[in-house]
Amino acid sequence: MTTPHDGDRDRQEPVPGFTPPAADWTPPPEEKHPAGGGGGNGLAVAALVTGILAVLLFWTVLGGLLLGLVALITGLMGAKRARRGAGGSGTMSLIGAVLGGLGLAGGVLMLVIGVAFWNSDEFANLRECVDAADTQEERDQCERDFQDEVEN
Repeated sequence: MTTPHDGDRDRQEPVPGFTPPAADWTPPPEEKHPAGGGGGNGLAVAALVTGILAVLLFWTVLGGLLLGLVALITGLMGAKRARRGAGGSGTMSLIGAVLGGLGLAGGVLMLVIGVAFWNSDEFANLRECVDAADTQEERDQCERDFQDEVEN
């Protein structure tokens, strides 16, 4: 089945306001984006933010250990991405990784100090005394004895 316009396909009617390109015209080169989309490096931002939080909150388990580890991992991944050319510069990633490492080290140190304190003889004596105490007065005395033990 044919339509009345089948023979008119080769003939092009001008479009108002459109000028066809010159015969020697070549299209501009396509922009090439690196793998991963290019632009910013979200891993670097995440590493820097979590690294700052890890350093500020190193004295907590969540802050020092968890945030420090996240900052360290995302910082190294962001630096690797930047080295491949898939993101911005790797400086922000490296700063985040270093801050994450410092927060992680501080968190580990606080954990070691806490475990050492928890397992100390002085603290064991305090726990025994508080468990045996029946009144608030006796618990207060346990606390004073503990402070004397720690100071001497």
